[in-house]
Amino acid sequence: MIILSLVVVGVIGYVIFLLLFQDTSTSSVSSGGEVDLSSGNQKISEWREEERTGISAEKGLLESWPSEGPKLIWSNGELPKGHSSVTFGNNTIYLTGNDDQNDILVALDGYGKIKWQTPYGRMWKASHPESRCTPTVEGDKVYVSSGAGDLACIDGITGSIIWSVKASEIYKGTFGSWGIAESLIIDGEKIYYSTGGPETMTIALNKMTGELIWKTESLNVPASYSSPVLIDYNDYKLLVNVSPIFVYGVDVTDGTIVWKINHHKALGKSNDGDDGQILCVTPVFHDNKIYFTGGYNHGSILIDLTENGREASVKWTNTDLDVHHGGVVLVDGYIYGANWLNNGNGNWCCVDWNTGKTMWDEHWKCKGSMIFADGMLYIYDEKTGFAGLVRPNPEKFELVSNFRVRAGSGPYWAHPVIHNGILYLRHGEALLAYDIREK
Repeated sequence: MIILSLVVVGVIGYVIFLLLFQDTSTSSVSSGGEVDLSSGNQKISEWREEERTGISAEKGLLESWPSEGPKLIWSNGELPKGHSSVTFGNNTIYLTGNDDQNDILVALDGYGKIKWQTPYGRMWKASHPESRCTPTVEGDKVYVSSGAGDLACIDGITGSIIWSVKASEIYKGTFGSWGIAESLIIDGEKIYYSTGGPETMTIALNKMTGELIWKTESLNVPASYSSPVLIDYNDYKLLVNVSPIFVYGVDVTDGTIVWKINHHKALGKSNDGDDGQILCVTPVFHDNKIYFTGGYNHGSILIDLTENGREASVKWTNTDLDVHHGGVVLVDGYIYGANWLNNGNGNWCCVDWNTGKTMWDEHWKCKGSMIFADGMLYIYDEKTGFAGLVRPNPEKFELVSNFRVRAGSGPYWAHPVIHNGILYLRHGEALLAYDIREK
């Protein structure tokens, strides 16, 4: 009996020890179950999902939501604060945040709990310092950039840094008023990064070592806030990105800038190269054409690519859809996104891809971000955190369902992500996982 009592006391003591000394870094995690983080045949998980289009390959999703929203599986409200989206690999969720000095890569398990955190580069310390880089995952490696232009390759399983390069500092990169927001793109043995500045506009580094492979000529402008898109032609690949003055294309074989278009002049603007512009929307490529847009009444243009992408000219311009930083999607010949009316307001818009004609321009809550999956648009209002499910329709704004995210703080700038039937919505220090699978 005495022995049994001692055993019971010992067990109780051990439980108390675990409760007292457990990791409290994720103490605000509310978990209702584990989500499936398997990646299947997906080789790269990156910004804006499938080839940076904002269009997800997910199927079997709900066509409408309950009035209170889809089922919340778990939430974590104690993440390092940031605006990055989430990516996946190694049975892990990755995102970035920062402390008071560095940007941080965060790894979460399927219950939303922090596995590890790795500071990897100097954060941007001026206006809007929160991290914005969405991690790029390939195999067991994760690639990130910091707000001050430091790049790193990190072991996606252990969190250890494999290599890091102060790329903007080394290659004399220059910044706009909000630092660096680029999400790195992988191409074979190379990764690409836009430094801007007097020495070069874009560089290619060896993804295994961080060593320079080539650098382009300089366009004598700072880096913008956009992340590039890569176009695979038969005999070469073309990297397209945006600077404060030019939309430009780079032959990634050797780093030659093969064309550039002054988007200010194309849109009839006189403020040539104003670094106050918010140009952070990834260009959209389709049918040998490139769509580009920027906020603050900048407008948008469609660029026609000829000679296998080596020559470019403006096809049309539109001044209604000028996306701040919420991205656009192309669905069945129409572009959907949200325009900028002012920093606290904006409308949702639809534009004909072929003609540039505005189909509709409707107000709902505020401007925000947008992705597409399984026949529906997913929109996320940046001001009050309403998530909406919208049926794509060039005739009208057709809202099917909506609910509000209240966890977290600051603007709702992170773009939604869908993975294995789970909708991930981030708000500053909070990440929430919702089950949107059709039952």
